[in-house]
Amino acid sequence: MDRTHVVTAGGTRAVVDEVGAVLRAFDVDGVAHTETTDPGAPPPMGAGSVLVPWPNRTAGARWRWRGAVQELEVSEPARGHAIHGLLRRVAWTVGERAVDQVTLRAEIDPGAGWPEPLVVTTTYAVTPGTLTVTHTVTATGGEVPVGLGAHPYLRAGAADLDDCVLTVATATVLEVDDALIPTGPARPVSGAEDLRGGRRVADLDLDTGFGADPARGAVLGELRAPDGTTTRLWADPAFGWVQAFTPGAFPAREGERRAVAVEPMTCPPDALNSGVDLRLLGPGETWTVQWGIEALRAPGA
Repeated sequence: MDRTHVVTAGGTRAVVDEVGAVLRAFDVDGVAHTETTDPGAPPPMGAGSVLVPWPNRTAGARWRWRGAVQELEVSEPARGHAIHGLLRRVAWTVGERAVDQVTLRAEIDPGAGWPEPLVVTTTYAVTPGTLTVTHTVTATGGEVPVGLGAHPYLRAGAADLDDCVLTVATATVLEVDDALIPTGPARPVSGAEDLRGGRRVADLDLDTGFGADPARGAVLGELRAPDGTTTRLWADPAFGWVQAFTPGAFPAREGERRAVAVEPMTCPPDALNSGVDLRLLGPGETWTVQWGIEALRAPGA
């Protein structure tokens, strides 16, 4: 059963799946600016997922709230962690729908390691050359901490990703243990860790959490092809963290190859335990954050 929604504005198109509110595609005039994934199948490596009520990993699938240990499902068995929230496999319901936008809604009930209810909406809206994603989270019970992220994989048209240049607004970096859990506060980037000047994707091997440069403006990351085709990811200031991930065996339609994820996050990995940059929502309080993608044409295109 196809549960996708296509929203368009001129030659700009986004495809959104009700299951997980996953972004399945974003393209402009037929040029892909995110990885395209198939409806009806789990998104490979989290592609296009909404990560709520926490992004990234929670160590050992355990955290503590109001003195009580919360036991989450181990959703990353290889490392024993809970990863990327509670709504990736849930069928969201459709709210407002128009030609150029769609809003999806889901609820998080208490239980399975989560103490209080939440209502989450995600709106995907397109204008010519742009995608804007708006998330709202509302606490419908008691006070509760929340984090949020997204997992887009960027493309710059048909260019070989190894030949593209990735720029990320990196100011600090998290050192992690063998299970990818931070071992302390973020420290300033140095040398090759600093992606603000751009680096060729072929030279990168990342699954790395960075603190975003406060001087970045709106732009969080950018992927540029040799012909100048560029995909720019922006995010509002609430997204003070970013995970850069460059797997070499992404299961794309044409076979395994390199992929590039630039994941905006409002808090770092294991924030439910560290408390760093969690948003504390009071009863009835709503929190709204935005990010998006801008497609820039190659010169002369």
